[in-house]
Amino acid sequence: MSKESFFLNQTPRLVLIAGATSASGIACAQALGDAGVRVLAVGSNQARLDERLPFAEARFACDLADFAAVRELAESIHAAYGPIDGLIHLVGGWRGGKSIAGQSDEDWDFLHRSILTTLRNTTRVFVDDLLASPSGRLAIVSAEAVQNPTPSNANYGAAKAAAEHWVNAIARLFSKNAENASAISWVVKALSDSAPGEAAAGHTPVAWLADAALALLTDQAVALNGTRVALPQA
Repeated sequence: MSKESFFLNQTPRLVLIAGATSASGIACAQALGDAGVRVLAVGSNQARLDERLPFAEARFACDLADFAAVRELAESIHAAYGPIDGLIHLVGGWRGGKSIAGQSDEDWDFLHRSILTTLRNTTRVFVDDLLASPSGRLAIVSAEAVQNPTPSNANYGAAKAAAEHWVNAIARLFSKNAENASAISWVVKALSDSAPGEAAAGHTPVAWLADAALALLTDQAVALNGTRVALPQA
């Protein structure tokens, strides 16, 4: 794809990456920035943000599980940069257990907070930006576990399923109110920090996730609104 593919109406897009200090966040931010996209990086730790994402246009520390904090984040972004055009939500985590009886409340609370609460907060605050954008975009990383449930993964799969439902609700909103917007769920078995060719079988290298982030900003992504997009595996 040419660099021009990532600009709609000849205007650089402003994309917020939540969970940006992870390997996947860094890969996506680097790929988008190299393509001319204006990247805003959000994470929980300012020092890590500054160390790992010096190339981002701006870096913001925020507890995305705190709705009031996310509203303050939006106010700061709007004041300095204006409304965003895209939100890539990469906040997550994994907790397993021993069958159904081993699905602990502690693990559920962690997964619910990191996967779902952060998604609900960021989208509720920024959805009007995405609706008003000429090319609003939302993407999350979901899991094969949603459609391949196992007893030991029930907490995790349930949280991911809820996140997909939330994204699909936004996709329905987009389909009724925004001509060129798209909300999708990228599906992986597991992400890998390893380079392509070195990742474990069945895993998706973060470099391929970054390719998906680039594709998200093209016109072709509009047709994928409300879908699950399986990413390539090693």
